Amino acid sequence: MSSFSSTDCPMNPTGDVRVHMTSIEFSTQGNTDMVPLTEKAAEIVLASDLRTGILTLFVPGATGALTTVEYEPGVVADIRAALEIISPLDGFYEHNRNLGDNNGHAHVRAGLLGPSLVIPFRCRQLILGRYQDIVFCDFDDRPRRRSVAAQAMGV
Repeated sequence: MSSFSSTDCPMNPTGDVRVHMTSIEFSTQGNTDMVPLTEKAAEIVLASDLRTGILTLFVPGATGALTTVEYEPGVVADIRAALEIISPLDGFYEHNRNLGDNNGHAHVRAGLLGPSLVIPFRCRQLILGRYQDIVFCDFDDRPRRRSVAAQAMGV
């Protein structure tokens, strides 16, 4: 339940558009590790002191992606299984042949999901579905230190 009155959060707010930029830092295990970021994203909106706007999240990297899912063990397992069908770990990848890497699957998977999300917020609360969570997916073949750029823009 929101603690803001309609005066604090009008339907069509006015004022100068402001921008708040930060990042989310965390570690991953690699190999289709999925890390929930909804709570961190909500904290960024609160810290921005903006009432209404959009939060853009972006992965600076080629083997990570962002999506929204119901973050529960069954969905996580289903996504991993679907990605293994679409882009199998042991498949043939030109990237691996050309560069001697072993993470061609990671680049394909990240490219399919994409590096960014835009989530609207109102009354300082993210507008997400009841079971919708923001999730970072690490497809690389090893644990990594990751960063997601976050920019809240609004009034």
